[in-house]
Amino acid sequence: MAEITAALVKELRERTGAGMMDCKKALAETGGDIEASIDWLRTKGLAAAAKKAGRVAAEGLVGVSTDGTRGAVVEVNSETDFVAKNEQFQDFVRDVTEVALAGSLNDIEALGAAAYPSGGTVAEKLTNNIATIGENQSLRRSEVVTVESGVVTGYVHNAVAPGLGKIGVLVALESSAGADVLEPLGKQLAMHVAAANPLALNGDDLDADLVARERAIAEEKAAQSGKPADIVSKMVDGAIAKFRKENALLSQPFVIDGKTPVAEVVAAAGKDVGATITLKGFVRFQLGEGIEKEESDFAAEVAAAAGR
Repeated sequence: MAEITAALVKELRERTGAGMMDCKKALAETGGDIEASIDWLRTKGLAAAAKKAGRVAAEGLVGVSTDGTRGAVVEVNSETDFVAKNEQFQDFVRDVTEVALAGSLNDIEALGAAAYPSGGTVAEKLTNNIATIGENQSLRRSEVVTVESGVVTGYVHNAVAPGLGKIGVLVALESSAGADVLEPLGKQLAMHVAAANPLALNGDDLDADLVARERAIAEEKAAQSGKPADIVSKMVDGAIAKFRKENALLSQPFVIDGKTPVAEVVAAAGKDVGATITLKGFVRFQLGEGIEKEESDFAAEVAAAAGR
């Protein structure tokens, strides 16, 4: 059982918005398991939704590059944000993104072994950067998206330099329509993806384990209602349908008007130009997502040890 420290309670509060005492109780009930505590709070109606891990500590940059029907997004990590502002590091991320695009490299090991524009390999250039900048850096992930015809549009939210930032998005539109039509639409859709953070293109594409977790929470909440089994079953099905709708890109309300489903926005754009437009897919990289680093809050730990 993990020690229930003040720092652990603080993290749970930040991720759920629940009260301090409720967070303490949840952690006690689940043996200090943060994810289980989130689920416990949600079954009690004390947390509306689980936020993604809050203790993300990875720094660095996400690079985005597109070329007509192709696009690449790459994440390169550093130890501090200071290095992310370094011109040498920024040039490296930009070059590596172009290498990934040129070679259609989704595999990070293959990207490291690829030729770097100024000579040697990407991995060798990275090693040299570590030596000259004086801080550890690493290639984390790369993804390339293509369409047969149409465009792949890129977007970087709050870019720190052209094509570089902390959130990078690619949107793939398949169509015979011209780039003058597809590029503006793709840009708006990419901005939507950056803001709304959909988990899949369609509701049926959502991760099965994630849906199972949501169903378990919905079943527990519905069971507490005291309603007949058939009503409970309908409540659970309704909750899962709502979850799928809210987290699938095509069914999310478009951020531009806040009400029209994305699928209808795309269909209407195609109707306007007399050509079918299909949203084939998207990629969203947020710097450091899924990476957790234990942070020490010395004052909080002392307070916890003192029983405060």
